[in-house]
Amino acid sequence: MQKFLHQLWSEEQGQDIAEYAVMLAVILVIVIGTVRLIGSNSNTVFSQVGSAIQ
Repeated sequence: MQKFLHQLWSEEQGQDIAEYAVMLAVILVIVIGTVRLIGSNSNTVFSQVGSAIQ
């Protein structure tokens, strides 16, 4: 068991996968935050334009 854990800890391929997963999570948080911000701002703009037209 100890040998397996040491092998798992020292394996570099697993670290690469973990790094990619962290980068993907950060990118997703940024994209989702940006879409939500733009979505709420665009809704306000469209509401104002619609009110101005009427």
